[in-house]
Amino acid sequence: MTDRLRWGILATGGIARLFTADLKLAGFDVRAVGSRSAASAAAFAEEFGIPTAHAGYDALFADPEVDVVYVATPHPLHAENAVAALEAGKHVLVEKPFALNRAEAERIRDAAQANGRLALEAMWTRYLPHMVRIRELIAAGALGEVRSLIADHTQLLSDDPAHRVNALELGGGALLDLGIYPISFAWDLFGEPAAIRASAVFKATGADAQLATIFQYPGGQTATTYSASDTQGPNRAAIIGTVARIELDEVWYAPTTFRLIAADGSVLETFESRVEGRGMQYQAAALEALVADGRLDGGELLSTAETVGIMGTLDAIRAEIGLRYPGE
Repeated sequence: MTDRLRWGILATGGIARLFTADLKLAGFDVRAVGSRSAASAAAFAEEFGIPTAHAGYDALFADPEVDVVYVATPHPLHAENAVAALEAGKHVLVEKPFALNRAEAERIRDAAQANGRLALEAMWTRYLPHMVRIRELIAAGALGEVRSLIADHTQLLSDDPAHRVNALELGGGALLDLGIYPISFAWDLFGEPAAIRASAVFKATGADAQLATIFQYPGGQTATTYSASDTQGPNRAAIIGTVARIELDEVWYAPTTFRLIAADGSVLETFESRVEGRGMQYQAAALEALVADGRLDGGELLSTAETVGIMGTLDAIRAEIGLRYPGE
């Protein structure tokens, strides 16, 4: 691809720093950053060698030197910010969760379609080399018939009630911050679940601290996920088929090692990731390729329609465990 897109970074928090570091490492064209704080925008721009720092979000959306905006604001602002960027003629890469709920995700989808732009969810795991290889093995029948997924995402995060992961008004909790990873993995393998069961433990703030789910599918497959923000677990995953399984090492959703293991226990293949940086640049490359090909639906790997469907699954889980966010 000869014509590279020009990137704008919306917000200057931790995830924006990680993503921008990978963009710069991989040679992407980062033109601007926008923050509600002029000082924060200026410091971010200086740190990463970004030409323009905007005090305010609207100025970034209006910047003619920006083709695509990476939305890294707090969860409840994703829909509002993504729609504003799309209406300003920018493509968007929206940090997960794509929105707070399916209705907001549909707003983003509709704005993208109305303005002829791409709205892609920043589920960076989907684009990593080890996940690409896993899909190849499954497609080749190396596992036989895939029957189940088991995956966890657990981190020992802050117990400060004011921290965003514990603040219900910011969409805090294990589901949107952590559970989205294994739930999206299950969608990647099996599509939309036919039946959902979920159980959760809550913090005093009302945010979910622990979440367990079981999905069942029309073909008889199952997926089991566990997520928690108050404990550090193994963060491993296994895909189990009728003739073999894949075991993904810690941390399964980042560049990692996996083994293809036959039913008799013999190791048929070992894959070791060799990735520069954290690996978040792969999703940016996918977005640029989609735009270059005119694939504004998100493509087969993670279509906007699938992202909307995943948000619907998160809504169903919240209905099961009795979780609502303020303003819904």
